[in-house]
Amino acid sequence: MKNRRRVVITGMGVVTPLGHNVPDLFKSQLEGQSGVGPILHFDARTFPTKFASQVKNFDLAKFMPDGAHWAHCGLNTRFGLAAARQALDDAGLLDNPRIDPADIGVYLGSGEGGHDFKSLVESTARAVPDNSYSADPKLFFAHSRRTFNGRHEFEMEMHTTTGRIAEAFNLQGPNMTCQTACAASSQAIGEATELIRHGDAEMMLSGGAHSMIHPFGVTGFNLLTALSTYNENPQKASRPFDASRNGFVLGEGSGIVVLEELEHAIKRGAHIYAEVTGYGTTADAFRVTDSHEDGRGAAAAIRNAVVDSGVAPESIGYVNAHGTSTKVNDRAETLALKTVFGEYAYKLPISSSKSMLGHLICAAGVVELIISVTAMHQGVLPPTINYENPDPECDLDYIPNEPRQKKIDHFLTNSFGFGGQNISLVVSRY
Repeated sequence: MKNRRRVVITGMGVVTPLGHNVPDLFKSQLEGQSGVGPILHFDARTFPTKFASQVKNFDLAKFMPDGAHWAHCGLNTRFGLAAARQALDDAGLLDNPRIDPADIGVYLGSGEGGHDFKSLVESTARAVPDNSYSADPKLFFAHSRRTFNGRHEFEMEMHTTTGRIAEAFNLQGPNMTCQTACAASSQAIGEATELIRHGDAEMMLSGGAHSMIHPFGVTGFNLLTALSTYNENPQKASRPFDASRNGFVLGEGSGIVVLEELEHAIKRGAHIYAEVTGYGTTADAFRVTDSHEDGRGAAAAIRNAVVDSGVAPESIGYVNAHGTSTKVNDRAETLALKTVFGEYAYKLPISSSKSMLGHLICAAGVVELIISVTAMHQGVLPPTINYENPDPECDLDYIPNEPRQKKIDHFLTNSFGFGGQNISLVVSRY
């Protein structure tokens, strides 16, 4: 639509395993640092995968003056609050009396909050009488009522982070949560962009926050055989597009951007980082955990985003790939890029931030978008680290191991989620 409203990015904030602000995160990407190490959130010695990419030395009080007020919240909410405050401050919206709170909405991709695993296990154990292999529900309920905390239970709800951020910053516009797993934060950005394009909002705080580094999360992904088990050298475990890849590395964190209608941003004198020009969303309609072997859903999402942007395919200068380091995903994404871009795919620089960050699940897409926006401004593209053994089925330019100087005006970022959800975004220099 030629007359649709344009949407720009005017603020950015992150909390990640490789930095609690955008400059530190991007510096670590250019240096090829890895955020991966032994799991510290719980004792994982008996798990097939004993490592993850965790946020380190995080203190919400450094970001929120009332940090103690949010201490009962899950990590996803605490990470989200810190990233949101950064983004609002960066956009000049924090405590700005000229801004109507009803003009700012929130649309996040957010997963489950904290799990009271200790109380659950203890209540279950106490519910099993001596010399029995069956739990007594009456004993379980009696003990769980004494040990479980109602406020903590509420924080498990997936919409909680979005509501908490609105509460913390008095954001009274549309409030929505997207729950499409690994694609969630990118889809939230795409849908928030559509709200602004169609005049339903002037500004949206959008992105995602998540942590699945807990016994349930690691157990689930191990059962799905999705996680790498390269315990001998965890920092080498995330190997997108490498022939020896054997699964992804679980990460955590948050990324938030301020999306704003262009004329609104110009009128208030906001700094404009970039413009969101294209959004594509499709479903594989295939299997819960596997991409379709011909990459049909991913290719359609990429094609839709490029067409929506109005940018010529050959003008896309960089792809921040979903690049999970799994056999199926990396092959399917490579095939999808070839399907859409043809021979130009071989000239297109591609890298995976997950090689360093691991997979931030609901926060992955937005953090990768923020890295790519920064790369566009600085004229240098981050590498894919741990790329050592070429895979004949993954034969594109993955910017192996070293950053690359390159001026770009448009980039594509992909996010493909369990359940077959495919999201692609095109972002352009303003």
